[in-house]
Amino acid sequence: MISHSRRHCVVELQALPSRIGQIRRIVSAQLRHWELDPLIDRAALGVTELLSNVHRHAQPDKTCTVEIELRLGRLTVSVIDSDPRLPVVHETRAEALETCGRGLALVAALSEAWGARERPDGPGKAVWFSLTASPAPAALVRPVPIRATPVREPTRAVLLAVDPGAVATGLPVASPVGARPG
Repeated sequence: MISHSRRHCVVELQALPSRIGQIRRIVSAQLRHWELDPLIDRAALGVTELLSNVHRHAQPDKTCTVEIELRLGRLTVSVIDSDPRLPVVHETRAEALETCGRGLALVAALSEAWGARERPDGPGKAVWFSLTASPAPAALVRPVPIRATPVREPTRAVLLAVDPGAVATGLPVASPVGARPG
């Protein structure tokens, strides 16, 4: 289910790998609609990491809600699920060879602020991040000179079909001026 207003968008889904790409496209489209193109890459990456965490860790099910809210110059992206366990940021080291466990560290690095809170209305939590929202720079509008040249249709060729048997033979041919008859 998707619902949105001018400054708020909510998407409910199952956090399955096949759905994560769809949510990235929805987030990107909503930010384009709000003219926040410079935030698309960071917001799409952040929501991907949060949804991946729901897929890996949330119990008992993978149902969640993604909320995007633009208020007072700040974009906030939240992922809400029914698992009451708050996330833990794993310490990362440059020499670490782990292939996962860096999602929240990545979210922290790409956002201005992030956090997690228990849901006041029932079991579960909301994990969120925020970005400073500034609209995409307006394209420079320059007048384009247009030369008005009338369009002329090409001359139409006229084709005649002639039946060779209908052409009379033996017609006199005019002689050029000054020529003697032969």
